Amino acid sequence: MFSSIGWGEVVVLALAALFIFGPERLPGLAKDAADGLKKVRAAITGVREQVNESLGDDLAELRDLDLRKYHPRTFIRDQLFGDDDAPARPAAPAPAVARPRDRSTPPPYDFDAT
Repeated sequence: MFSSIGWGEVVVLALAALFIFGPERLPGLAKDAADGLKKVRAAITGVREQVNESLGDDLAELRDLDLRKYHPRTFIRDQLFGDDDAPARPAAPAPAVARPRDRSTPPPYDFDAT
């Protein structure tokens, strides 16, 4: 749970708590925090059991669900065109082809004029 916190940080936090709350109130606060953590764990366990009871065999199917296919664009395209009739992705637009300049008209600027 606290894989990123080392023993040094734990000691510093304990000393800070000791100075902030004092030695009289610290044991009571630690007990209250432990009781709260136990209640949270029990609540999470209860929720997991309720989900397992209500979903049962469908839970494994939901875990394997690929949410990427429910992206709004993909979902709408599949609903409109169906899976088999889905259009291929549009090809990239063709690059513009440079046309040769018409030599019958003079260029817009005369660069030789001095």
